[in-house]
Amino acid sequence: MSQDVTNNPVVYLKDYTPVSFLIDDVDLHVDLHEDHTRIVSTLSLRANPAAESCSELFLNGEDLLLEAIECDGVALSKDAYTVSEHGVLLHDLPSQCQLTTTVVIHPETNTLLMGLYQSSGNFCTQCEAEGFRRITYFLDRPDVMSRYRVAIEADQARYPMLLSNGNCLAERQLPNGRHEVVWQDPSLKPCYLFALVAGDFDLIEDTFTTCSGRPVELRFYLEKGFKEQGYFALDALKRAMRWDEEVYRREYDLDIYMVVAVSDFTMGAMENKGLNIFNTSAVLAKPDTATDADYAWIEAVVGHEYFHNWSGNRVTCRDWFQLTLKEGLTVFREHGFSMDMCSASMMRLQQVQGMRNAQFAEDAGPMAHPIRSASYIEINNFYTATVYQKGAEVIRMVETFLGKTVFQQGMDLYFSRFDGQAVTTEDFIAVMEEVSGRDLTQFKRWYDQAGTPELTISQDYSVDDHTWTLHVKQQCPSTPGQTEKQPFHLPLAIGAVDHTGQPIELSLDASNESSETLVLDVTQPEQSFTIEGVSSQPVPSLLREFSAPVKVHYDYTVNELSTLIQHDSDPVARWDAGQTLMSSALTTIAQQYESQQTLVMEPALTHALGQVIERAVEDPMMAAQLLAFPSMAYLMQTDSTIDVLSWHEARQFAERVVADVYEDVLLQAYHQSQSTEPYQFNAQGYARRSWMNTCLAYLVKTQKASHLKRAFEQYEQADNMTDTMAALQALNHQQTDLRDKALGTFYEQWQHEPLVINKWLGLHASTTLPHCLEQVRELMQHQAFHLSNPNNVYALIRGYAGNPVGFHSPVDGQGYAFIADQVLALDAINSLVAGRIVRGLMNWRQLTDARGQLMRSQLERVANTAGLSSDVYEVAHKSL
Repeated sequence: MSQDVTNNPVVYLKDYTPVSFLIDDVDLHVDLHEDHTRIVSTLSLRANPAAESCSELFLNGEDLLLEAIECDGVALSKDAYTVSEHGVLLHDLPSQCQLTTTVVIHPETNTLLMGLYQSSGNFCTQCEAEGFRRITYFLDRPDVMSRYRVAIEADQARYPMLLSNGNCLAERQLPNGRHEVVWQDPSLKPCYLFALVAGDFDLIEDTFTTCSGRPVELRFYLEKGFKEQGYFALDALKRAMRWDEEVYRREYDLDIYMVVAVSDFTMGAMENKGLNIFNTSAVLAKPDTATDADYAWIEAVVGHEYFHNWSGNRVTCRDWFQLTLKEGLTVFREHGFSMDMCSASMMRLQQVQGMRNAQFAEDAGPMAHPIRSASYIEINNFYTATVYQKGAEVIRMVETFLGKTVFQQGMDLYFSRFDGQAVTTEDFIAVMEEVSGRDLTQFKRWYDQAGTPELTISQDYSVDDHTWTLHVKQQCPSTPGQTEKQPFHLPLAIGAVDHTGQPIELSLDASNESSETLVLDVTQPEQSFTIEGVSSQPVPSLLREFSAPVKVHYDYTVNELSTLIQHDSDPVARWDAGQTLMSSALTTIAQQYESQQTLVMEPALTHALGQVIERAVEDPMMAAQLLAFPSMAYLMQTDSTIDVLSWHEARQFAERVVADVYEDVLLQAYHQSQSTEPYQFNAQGYARRSWMNTCLAYLVKTQKASHLKRAFEQYEQADNMTDTMAALQALNHQQTDLRDKALGTFYEQWQHEPLVINKWLGLHASTTLPHCLEQVRELMQHQAFHLSNPNNVYALIRGYAGNPVGFHSPVDGQGYAFIADQVLALDAINSLVAGRIVRGLMNWRQLTDARGQLMRSQLERVANTAGLSSDVYEVAHKSL
């Protein structure tokens, strides 16, 4: 470690060294009380033969009151150890010993929600990445893998359920109305996977029989009153367990799998071995409180945390720089599961949209980093779209290069070779090289180079020779600390259609079978690929299935894009053609708006979207996706010279044109898409509702009273939250009394459902109507909002920062000052949440007018505040 100017430690990958001692066994006694908790920890230490020196041992520890410390049952003298605010340094330990510490902590005042804390009167933990040091003194790093025995003692009336990892060994009554439960986890695990829960919950149960015939108890512990909302997640867990057996041949290893859902949780969920702890938002669902998107999210998160049992728990990370080893791989596995459970094309499009809207923006911003960074100040700041989503796309590229069969052979070898070990990304790639015989040396640049590569593609077609040549140039923009980039190794999936939209069969070599999709091996700064036997002028379909996390630049004609929108068989390339044509049209309209010209819509786009609407019955989900104009977040990446509010005006105008031209067809489609069948979450219902609600949103954009009334009637009559929220979202941007009436009755109906109220907060934060900031300020004083609750903060404060119109509309920068104020307030409560909110001020350079300097001044105010957490400090200073 070294120190930066503010005494925040900078951690470097190059400085990794093995620990001086290993901890084979951990014995914890946790004595829970209302005003304190006492923890007695006994660590079985032995000198690490791989370490250079074992003369001293530093154990991490924060906010601990040390009461006693013993070695082999003998109290240590004061000169045998040194206590600091970050831990305890032990001098001259024997090479093998039992170290016992007794500490007191205060979960009841722990608003950081890291370590042991209280949520809704229950005790729970969050230890990833560095929370275990807030529970007891320990080597708080992922390469220390131990076996745990945990005894939990508490008042039985208040905390009848005492849970930890592994299997329950014993339960006993204690004097004074207290009781004790002992748990033992037979698995080796790092301390970030430790979990403890104590409380009074509703319980739902089921069993799962593994592929070898072994029964596993499944238990979901839910806050009182929400029992009926846990069954979808429970069924999703069973689907995930079966899927992992069938696709990855991974069987669950314990006799019990527990999930606890709590209201106060900074993350989405945590994969603690055998005892997952979830944010309620990732578990609770019933048709009238959860949308289709919520159901899909819950299924994905439940799968994600279960898949971690192998990709993260049994095979874990050597250090936190390897975070993508477990998260990128597990997101990739989660993506496969979601695509198999629901519409594969729809799920893939949502994954691509996440990359383009969030990860590409991260790559273009001041916090750009590779999927494996070389340094960090605060590891919490690297739980990012880059590490997770781009990390998953890197794994996907490996699968593309190797093919599914060989890739699965590699996964089998990876899990078997490294079971019970803490390893690196190099270990993963080495296994894939071993099973495939391929050299992936150049491919490993994806782990070390930041930024989004950009491909500029052109073509030549020979009518005489029937040859089609694609010329591919790649370059990657500079990112902080990396000005020069070496060429990436990437798979470029291509196809083609003729001028009538018919697919063209392609082959790079006459000896190979032709197919509609070819994968080109791109390795050089400039390369050309010639395809023979192409009988007519092709319209290229590029980056099919989003085969690599790159941007593609190709000079399409308007007619070529229209052809792809109507006929391309690849959903991603078809959708991307629509986005490209829409982006081009919106750029022209925004420029017209800024120069005060008459606004004109691209006729070819209007016609192409009309064709989509008329053929929507063939694939309603695809139609809904094709009619969605690019997000403001994406548009702001494409041209920083255009004012953010000009993008909004352009988007509103284009959508209004489509709505006016196709009003009758949209109204007919809306009526035809309605159903009297009870709500079910499945691909068919999801697609039908998506298309119906897309039609409603467009109809409301006409601003006709009849359609506003139609949206309000859907709000009143809907039997599911998907249709309810769609109606509210359509009304949310309209200046009408119906909006106010709907929002008012919505609160009255759902005020006792915290997750639904977060939707209500989010609606206020995301409106494009005037006075958004004033509404947000008022809601911060509302009884439904609590600054200490991350879900509330994400819904209202992060929601406002993510609303380009509301956030940037106050010309005096009040929106930026508001976010800066909330960052500083949150930093004293929950610095991890504050570190996420401060990112709203990060991209001030995107704003070329006075707003950019106003935003920067607020970021400077945050950065210059004394006593900042490392979570906020790192983001603020890197952004400046």
